[in-house]
Amino acid sequence: MVKEIYEQPKVIADTLTEAFSQARKAVQQLNARNLAMIYFTGSGTSYHACLAANYALSTLTRIFSTSLPASEFSSWVGGSGRTGTVLIAISQSGESADVLAAAKSAADTGMHTIGVTNSAESSLAQATEFQLVSRAGIEKAVTATKSFTATLAATYALVIELTQSASTGPQSYEYLLAALKSISGKVELTIRLCDDPTRALASRFADKDFYFMLGSGPNYSTALEGALKLKESCNLYAEGFATREFLHGPMQLVDVRTPVFIIQGLEEEEQVHTLGERFLRFGASTVVIKRKSEDTVSRSTATIEVAPDIEEVFSPLAYVIPLQLYAYYSSLERGLNPDKPGKLTKVVK
Repeated sequence: MVKEIYEQPKVIADTLTEAFSQARKAVQQLNARNLAMIYFTGSGTSYHACLAANYALSTLTRIFSTSLPASEFSSWVGGSGRTGTVLIAISQSGESADVLAAAKSAADTGMHTIGVTNSAESSLAQATEFQLVSRAGIEKAVTATKSFTATLAATYALVIELTQSASTGPQSYEYLLAALKSISGKVELTIRLCDDPTRALASRFADKDFYFMLGSGPNYSTALEGALKLKESCNLYAEGFATREFLHGPMQLVDVRTPVFIIQGLEEEEQVHTLGERFLRFGASTVVIKRKSEDTVSRSTATIEVAPDIEEVFSPLAYVIPLQLYAYYSSLERGLNPDKPGKLTKVVK
């Protein structure tokens, strides 16, 4: 697992060398100006990649979009002959039974389909009209890390290509292109910044069995992914929430037993500071994850820094790193093997 975490800068860079041309071909053939609706679907980690990509698409284009877990897709989306509608199905292996069923259901209703997978020979690649193939290589650990960032990077490339015909914001195509291409270096820096602090926190919180992960905007999905890593690799109870949604009930559970990790996005310093104070009053250890360049120090038990100057819509590629590392070191602290969770398999049939 840790080897694959460290491979992510190269994996992202390798993926982006081909992803833009693959995405451009799909966008041109789909006649993107006439797209009315895009669905994203996946399972587990791949579903979290869907949410992050969905946020980017909604922020950067005028195209309506939504995400559904693959196991729910066919029961939620019915009808036929959906002109201008596309399904983007994400599966690292390309063999997930639920994702394949969703792709078939979409094709049967007349939707266009795009498969995002790590294998050009996978069943998903064969079942979809267009393919984006990430370059993660073989991922041996059951607990997925590099496949998440690789497939997400490929999907971001597709979103950027879609901005050519449906942009809503001031950022130009060239600006977004440069921002995404620079992200591998920021991920590399983030790994260096986060390794020692996450190792120390894993030791410090070795007696904690209940966790909350909070994030908003693009990093709501990161909070969900961080919680999933703790469940998979550490056998811990962990839940991810949209930051302010946590106040609507779940905060009742916060106490000395429950470390809370808060991902601090742009212009969220005051909100995170206020929440940190509240959680500390309830006795909870609070960890704030923020960009290195931000000077504001929130009330917290500890702070973890990621690389500065990251374009916000692509920030999940960096913010997920400390959560992956924390899950890895927490697993070791508990005498577990993070590569082989006893009840899980790499592909769900």
